[in-house]
Amino acid sequence: MAMELKTIGLTKRYGAKTAVKDMNLTLRSGVYGLLGANGAGKTTLMRLLCTLQNPTAGEIQLNGQNIRGLGGDYWKLLGYLPQNFGYYPQFSAWDFLLYVSALKGLDNNAARKKSAELLEAVGLMKEAHRRIKTFSGGMKQRLGIAQAMLGDPHILVLDEPTAGLDPKERVRFRNLISMFSKDRIVLLSTHIVSDVESVAERIILMKAGQLLQFGGPMEITSEIEGQVWEYTVPASQAEESSARLSISSLRQENGHTVLRVIGPSPSPEAIAVPPSLEDLYLYYFKGVEDQ
Repeated sequence: MAMELKTIGLTKRYGAKTAVKDMNLTLRSGVYGLLGANGAGKTTLMRLLCTLQNPTAGEIQLNGQNIRGLGGDYWKLLGYLPQNFGYYPQFSAWDFLLYVSALKGLDNNAARKKSAELLEAVGLMKEAHRRIKTFSGGMKQRLGIAQAMLGDPHILVLDEPTAGLDPKERVRFRNLISMFSKDRIVLLSTHIVSDVESVAERIILMKAGQLLQFGGPMEITSEIEGQVWEYTVPASQAEESSARLSISSLRQENGHTVLRVIGPSPSPEAIAVPPSLEDLYLYYFKGVEDQ
């Protein structure tokens, strides 16, 4: 079933604070990376999309209909993994998925079949009867995406799903997202650039509740074309140079330090290089303190 999820002038205010401001987005099948520093408004936007909060102004439409009027018909299409999803620590993974299946209205046969399929898909079948309280953080997150996928949702919303995971678990999680993304709208929120760079077809870049950029990775990074440089300095000067320049990364080569600099050319010897998504992120968020 073709899906179009659209926000029109979507705004959410908490007193004097505006968490989401006049957001206009159109989402169709594919993986969307929602990128921004902590406090950018990502979680508020996702909670609005999941009807966990009401907008102050504007609306969200699914195929032209306001989702507020769709009620349960919309919720049946929705899978949601919040930053800290709730679970019963004494439950086994198997019992927890059967419990969530019941909440979603699956009959017993369908619940058992789908729970087994999903535990296999996320690599937890051998741990199906272990209590969740004994799981590692990565195992709990994998169980989280399994519960979000119950009912075969057409809209999958994942809020900071890889936060706190080690690199191996993060790679596995990104592979799961790619596997589950076919013919679905998948919205993946994170402030970890590498987590969206490898899986997202389009990037939604937010800052202070507002939409800064929306497009493919190469499309949006073109904005800072000509503002990313590689600049080689003696290793003894690296610390001083790093203190006065906006540095994306650095590496050591033959006793020298190669700095990746964002901004005006730091020297006539600097070489312009193609910008990356991480460069763009640092261009917008350098100095923004995570809250």
